Amino acid sequence: MGWAIGYDNQWKRDIGYGVPAICDHPDCTAEIDRGLGFVCAELQPYGGENGCGLFFCCRHANHRHQCERCAVGYEPFEPKPDVLEWVRWKLTDGSWELWRQENPDEVAAMRARLAA
Repeated sequence: MGWAIGYDNQWKRDIGYGVPAICDHPDCTAEIDRGLGFVCAELQPYGGENGCGLFFCCRHANHRHQCERCAVGYEPFEPKPDVLEWVRWKLTDGSWELWRQENPDEVAAMRARLAA
């Protein structure tokens, strides 16, 4: 089983090393992906037992790969939205055609975000 693209039901967004993203720390703009190498808490899917399941660059994760909030037991940060590169991919790539047909409301919201 690969981790290129998946879905996180808790945060309602795509995950995997094939999903380009921005670090979820509110003060950061580092480009990362949503693969296991950047997930909060010891490289466990969805954050395991000790993490929030958000994604952080090396500057914003400790030696256990925890974000600063999980390291001290605080509530998680708000997740950042998908990067526009990923939104465009989902709206245009043929491999996402069935998903687009099955999710018209999400497609409409993504198109509105691109138009803004």
